[in-house]
Order: sequence, then structure tokens, then C-alpha cells
Amino acid sequence: MDEHTSAAVELRGVAAAYGSQTVLRDVTAAIPAHRVTALLGPNGSGKSTLLGVVAGVHAPSRGDVRRFHRERPALVVQRSAVPDALPVTVADTVAMGRWAHRGPWRRATAADRAIVEACMERLGIAGLAARRLGSLSGGQRQRALIAQGLAQRSDLLLLDEPSTGLDDSARQAVLDILGGLRAQGATVVFATHDTEAAQAADHRLHLRDGVLRP
Repeated sequence: MDEHTSAAVELRGVAAAYGSQTVLRDVTAAIPAHRVTALLGPNGSGKSTLLGVVAGVHAPSRGDVRRFHRERPALVVQRSAVPDALPVTVADTVAMGRWAHRGPWRRATAADRAIVEACMERLGIAGLAARRLGSLSGGQRQRALIAQGLAQRSDLLLLDEPSTGLDDSARQAVLDILGGLRAQGATVVFATHDTEAAQAADHRLHLRDGVLRP
């Protein structure tokens, strides 16, 4: 990271576990603000756990997480984590991104609806608003989940394997979207095991067996 680039998040000696199983060990790293960072590693290396720590949804068992971003992080899960049978439309899915601001049970405001529509338009899925999420192609579903993340209006967007299972065209479209978010001032972190996708990032962290490697 360039010495003149400030950090959005700093991790110092972070460890994390599931029950008695330690998943991350002594992770020390800085995530540069207003850049795209790829968290690169094989399946099972601890990438999803590290994203959860950065997102604030997985508490570290040891170490410190220092935050310099303003908003609550937006975490976009793997598309495979969303069941095909889930009876929600694309519009419903994107609208869930507003729950961070108003909760799941309060009625959406006109401002919420405008944000949802703008996010779908930005991701090129406005015409799919009424479609069931489970009926979409992999690339379309990934766009819907990214739109959900954008609807949170956060300055820190975290994505878990956003290009996995996509063809080359859809993968490049997702990477272009992430680059566009960076250009607008957001900090983006995406987990991937795809070395080619990681090359599109400004900054890379290599994780293996729960430990950052050179």
C-alpha cells in the first residue's frame, strides 16, 4: 500500500474461531481506503471469516480491528448462499439492503424505494425487478446481490466470491462495477480464489490456512 494512502480498516494480531476451531491466526493488515482489495486464497483458507471480521459480524477472539470508514459495512454474501427456493423477487432482494437503516419490519419510504430503483438501474437489472431471484442466471443474481449491497449506501463494500461460477463476460462486468464504485469513493474488498480476478484489484492480501502470506 502506498504510504500516502489512508486505511479504511486496520487489523492487528487478529485471530478468529468457530467454537474450538481457530480459523484466523495473527492477521495484521491494512485495507486501503477508496481502493479495491482482493482477498485471495483457496477454499477453506479463512476468507469468508476475515470478511465477517471486517464487516463486524464475526467477533475476533484476539487482536484489534480499527475502523476509519464512516458507515456500517455492507456485506454481500456468496450467491450460492441464497437458496433458489427463496420466494423473493429481485426488487425484494435489493430492498433488503435498506434494512440496515430502517429495520426489516418498517414500511419502505419513498426515499428507500428511489434508492432501490436507482441501484437496480445502475446494475442493469431494473427490467428484472419482478422476477424471482431463483430464476435468474448466475450473473444476474450476482448483480442483484451487489445492488442489495449498494442499497445500504455504505462507504465500505465487502463481497464474498462475487465472480465464482460466472462466465468470462459476467465476471468482467462484475469487476467493472467494483472499479466504478472505487472511482466514486467507496472502499471495496472482495474474496476470491481466482488469481486472474484478483489481478484486477489495486491491492491484494494472500490468505492460506488462516494466515496472511507474502
